[in-house]
Amino acid sequence: MIVEKAFLNKLKEFGLNSYESKLWTALLSRGKSTAGELADISGVPRSRSYDVLEGLEKKGFIEMKNAKPIEYVAVAPQRVLSQMKSKLALRTKEQIDQLEFLKQSKIIDELNNLHSKGMDSIELTELSGVINGKENILNHLLMLIKAARKSINLVLTPGSLPEILELFQVDLEKAKKRGVKITIASKLSNSDKQLLKKHSKLGMIKNHDLNTRFCIVDEQEMLFMLVDDAKVHKNYDSGVWMNSPYFASALSQMFDSY
Repeated sequence: MIVEKAFLNKLKEFGLNSYESKLWTALLSRGKSTAGELADISGVPRSRSYDVLEGLEKKGFIEMKNAKPIEYVAVAPQRVLSQMKSKLALRTKEQIDQLEFLKQSKIIDELNNLHSKGMDSIELTELSGVINGKENILNHLLMLIKAARKSINLVLTPGSLPEILELFQVDLEKAKKRGVKITIASKLSNSDKQLLKKHSKLGMIKNHDLNTRFCIVDEQEMLFMLVDDAKVHKNYDSGVWMNSPYFASALSQMFDSY
């Protein structure tokens, strides 16, 4: 049986290797068969077929029938998916439970203590870094928003304003509920003004003509972008993160007075 390579590659999403994919599809096409027949149909070496079929049985893709010779029956793909979903949900729950247990344990206190001591010895120049790629920048911005306790000053270009508001609306709302003062500034068009009505409860909205992007959190941390997002591909977007209360506080005062 000839199966397209592209189709076999898609079966990797089921967690199957090449031999497993070939034997499973061969058995699906037959419904019931022996190891020897499946080896001939799939092109999998006979010396490997028994081990591979045993692995498929353990994974729940096939069932073995006690006969002479031993016969294998294919499990319906829909049933396989349901079983995989149940197993994944169980593993995920177990991992979450383990993380919650660790969160409440003394290990976290000890690790936090180590981290605090380590941070005390870090030079100020080390509390900065370059972040490349739009996805990484958005992830870091989200982290800053979630960690904010006092203030968020967010300056955006017209192109980035709608996306940021839609992506982080829920997280900005949560920050506001924590008592965080939120100020958003951008060069606003008529369509942007309509958009901001939807998000007006988030905080103060300022109209400015600076074509730039940066975020200041708690007058301590900053994330500012180095390139114009309208002129570069998202993979080449770039930003710099800094943890400098001195600089962040000064920049916040300039922002407030602008």
